[in-house]
Amino acid sequence: MVDSPAVGCRSMSSATPPTQVVRFGLFELDVRSGELRKRGVRVPLQGLPVQVLAILLENPGQVVTREELRARLWPADTFVDFDHSLHNAIARLREALGEEANNPRFIETLPRRGYRFIGPLDSPVVPQPVAPPVAARGRFWRVFPLVAFVLVALFTALLGLNVRNMRSRLFGEASASAHIDSVAVLPLKNLSDDREQDYFADGMTEALITNLGKASALRVISRTSVMRYKDTKKPLPEIARELQVDALVEGTVARSGDRLRITANLVQASPERHLWAETYERDLRDVLALQNDVARNITQQIQIKLTPEEHARLSTSHPVDPEAYQLYIKGRYFWVKRNRESFDRAMDYFQKAIDRDPGYAAPYSGLADCYVLFGSSFDVGGLAPNEVQPKAKAAALKALKLDSSLSDAHNSLAYVKLNYDWDWPAAEAEFKRSLQLNPGYAHGHHWYAHLLFSSGRREEALAEANRALDLDPVSPIINLHLGWHYLYTRQYDRALEQLAKTLELDPNYALAHWYRGLAFEQKKMYSEALHEMGIAKNLLPGNLAVVSDIGHVYAVSGDKGTAEKLIAELKEESSHRYVNQYELALIYVGLGRKDEAFKSLDLAFREHSDQLIYLKVDPRLDPISSDSRFADLVRLVGIPNPS
Repeated sequence: MVDSPAVGCRSMSSATPPTQVVRFGLFELDVRSGELRKRGVRVPLQGLPVQVLAILLENPGQVVTREELRARLWPADTFVDFDHSLHNAIARLREALGEEANNPRFIETLPRRGYRFIGPLDSPVVPQPVAPPVAARGRFWRVFPLVAFVLVALFTALLGLNVRNMRSRLFGEASASAHIDSVAVLPLKNLSDDREQDYFADGMTEALITNLGKASALRVISRTSVMRYKDTKKPLPEIARELQVDALVEGTVARSGDRLRITANLVQASPERHLWAETYERDLRDVLALQNDVARNITQQIQIKLTPEEHARLSTSHPVDPEAYQLYIKGRYFWVKRNRESFDRAMDYFQKAIDRDPGYAAPYSGLADCYVLFGSSFDVGGLAPNEVQPKAKAAALKALKLDSSLSDAHNSLAYVKLNYDWDWPAAEAEFKRSLQLNPGYAHGHHWYAHLLFSSGRREEALAEANRALDLDPVSPIINLHLGWHYLYTRQYDRALEQLAKTLELDPNYALAHWYRGLAFEQKKMYSEALHEMGIAKNLLPGNLAVVSDIGHVYAVSGDKGTAEKLIAELKEESSHRYVNQYELALIYVGLGRKDEAFKSLDLAFREHSDQLIYLKVDPRLDPISSDSRFADLVRLVGIPNPS
C-alpha cells in the first residue's frame, strides 16, 4: 500500500531544506544558530529537541519516520537507547511549544511510525534543485551500486568494531569523551504514578553519585548541589556551566512491585551531544549490582581509568532484601533534611531496615551518621556526647564488620574517634580510608578538614575545604565551612564575605547568620553580631549553643547583667537537658572569670564536648590561652602540634 502525498514520507535525501528562519504560529526557528524564539524571545531549548524540530520543518505535512530520525541524528558508531532519547527530545520540544501529545498543534505522533509537523508555516520553504539522475551505461555501472554498498558496509563494520584500532588511528576517538573529567548526575525522574516513590528516585540518584565518586580520576558533583535542579526546566548546557562540569547524566526510575527499570543518558555539555544511553531492568534484590553496573558503564564511556581497587568495588555487590532496601532509602531521604524531626524519622527507618535484614550494612552506617550529629552542639545537636557517640561508634563498627568498603561508615567512625575518643592518629587513618574508598565524598573532605585545622595544619585544611566545595559548590554547609575556616584563622572580612555568599544560596540558613555574628563580634561590631545571632536563634528554637554565644557577646561588649542572666538560664536548663559546658565557659571568659571558665571546661572534658578539639584555634579563648591550666587541657585532649 502506498501512502497518499498528504501523509507519505519523502526520502530524506530529497527533502527541501527550510530557509534560515522558519516562522510558525508565535514561534520562529533560526536554523543556522539553532535558536527557537517565541514572540522574539529566545526559548531555552537546545541540542537534540531543536535538531528534531529542524528535520520536521524540512518536511512539513510529511511523516518523518523514526528510522530516518535515527539515521540523521545518531552516527552509526554511537550507542544510545534510541527510544528513550527520542521520546525525551519530543517531550522537551512539546513542552517548549506549549502543547500536549493528545492535543497537538504542531507535532503529530504516528504510533510506531514517526512524527509529522502539522502547523502552518508563515515563511516559505525554498525548494532546492535536485541533480538529474545519471543514465546507466553498461554492465559495470549496473553492478557498481551493489559493489559500492558491500564495500561501504564492510568498511563501516570495521570502523564500528574498531578492528586493529582502525577507527582511532584514522579519525581519532569519535567522541569528545577523552576531555570529560567532571560529571553531575541530575535527579532521576520518578516515572511511577505514585508521588510517594520520589524518595526512591532520589535514593537511586544518590547511589549513582556515590558509586561514580569512587573513581578518583572523576570529579562528581555531590547530591546537595544537584538536587537543586530537580524538576528544573533549565537547558542542560546552562546547568553544566553553573556546576562547572563537562557532562551530565540524566535518566528515569520506574518500579513495579519488585521489578526495577532505570534508564540513564550521558550528555556532553558543550557542545551538547548525546554520548551514550542504556536501560537496565532487574529484580529489586539486585539493585546494588545494578547501581554498580550503571556507574561502571559510564566510566567506560568517558574513558575514565579505574584503579584495580576501584574496579573491584564497582564489580562487587550482594543481594539485598527489597523491603530493607526501601526502608534504608526512606531513611536517607529524611536524613538529608538535617533537622531533629527528620533525624528521628530517619533513625526509625534505619532500625526497621536492620530488623528486616540484619546482614545489610548500609542502615547501620545511616544510624551512625545520625548519632554523630545528634552529639554536635550545632545543627541538630542537643544530646550529650556521652549518650550518643558510643552508639555512633557501635553502629559504624557494625556496618564496617558487614561491609568494610562503606566510605560513610569510615567517615562516621573517624568523627567519633576525633570528637569523642580524641584519638587523632586513628581518626586521621579512618578519614583517609573513607576518602580512598570514595574520593568524591564531599562531606568526607569537609570533616577531614576539621581534623587538619584543629591540629594547626591550616594549609592542608584549606585545601580539603576547597576540595569539598569543588565537589558540592552550592551546598550551604560546605560553603559555611569555608567561612568558618576564615573565621578561626582570624580573617574576619573574608569570613563575612564567604558567609554572605552562603546566605545567597539559602537566606534562612541559621548557621550562616550565627557564624556571621561570631565574625562581627571579633571585629567588635557588637550590635551587628547580636542582630545576626538573633536571627539564628529564631531559626533554631531551643538551641542552647546559640544562646550561649549570645551571652558571650553581651559579656565582651560590657553588658554583664544580661550575660549573667543568660548564665542563670543555662544553668536552669542544664537540670533537665544537655548544656554544652564549653559554650558556658565562653561566657565566663568574656566576663573575665577565669576560674569559673576552667571549671566549665573541666566539665566539658568529662562530657567529651565536641568543641574541645578547637581549643587552640577558637579566638574567643585567647584571653586564657597563656594559663597553664589551658596547656594541660590541650594535652589531655591530645591535640597534636603541627608537623
